[in-house]
Amino acid sequence: MTTTLSGKRAVVTGGSRGIGFAIARALVRAGAAVMICARNKGDVEAAVDSLRGCGPGPVLGQTCDVSDPEQVQDLIRYCVTRLGRIDILINNAAAVRARKSVEEMTVQEWRTTIGTNLDGVFYGCHFAVPEMKKSGGGFIINISSLAGKHAFAGGSAYNASKFGLTGLSEALMEEVRHDGIRVAYVMPGSVNTGSRSTSGASGGSWKMAPEDVAEVVVNTLRQHPRCLVSRIEMRPSKPRKK
Repeated sequence: MTTTLSGKRAVVTGGSRGIGFAIARALVRAGAAVMICARNKGDVEAAVDSLRGCGPGPVLGQTCDVSDPEQVQDLIRYCVTRLGRIDILINNAAAVRARKSVEEMTVQEWRTTIGTNLDGVFYGCHFAVPEMKKSGGGFIINISSLAGKHAFAGGSAYNASKFGLTGLSEALMEEVRHDGIRVAYVMPGSVNTGSRSTSGASGGSWKMAPEDVAEVVVNTLRQHPRCLVSRIEMRPSKPRKK
């Protein structure tokens, strides 16, 4: 027996493109009502227009900078007001990693990366968990990276944010598992997120496609409530030869 996603209410941060858009589309096709967010209003509107018609449930969009706790709180409130509750939270929004050494990186670049990739996830969980408890449970999936396990030169901020996300996800899992809230995190390797296009097409790239991550997310959500696949590592099956 698997859990149906039909009628579930989901929020996907960073849902206007790439992995976030692919996850939102997969959820809509599975029958969920989906709310996406991104910082750019035009990107949100374009993604919502593209998602509508993919499934029976409503698709909503909201501008939100996840590094701002007030905006994240407004996002969760908006979801509950419009959709009635929040069953699923996909923390996907992330700052693009900049390969700079600790010496070269500016303080603002550090803060932007940590603020989006780690603080933003905390804010989403912080405001969503009480709402999930009110409605009897839910599922939180944080999109991390293999960079949360393997550090690389020039990746101090990105690595720190993703290593921190591992700790946050595992601690939260222990805190809410008896409240009917399951917490998992996905650690993809190289994914061809392409340009600003919402097509998700990977072409002939050796990298994984956003749809590969979306499929894993949906399959995780569909697991029987007695089961929790809490940590998933993904990598290209045939990586580029060095």
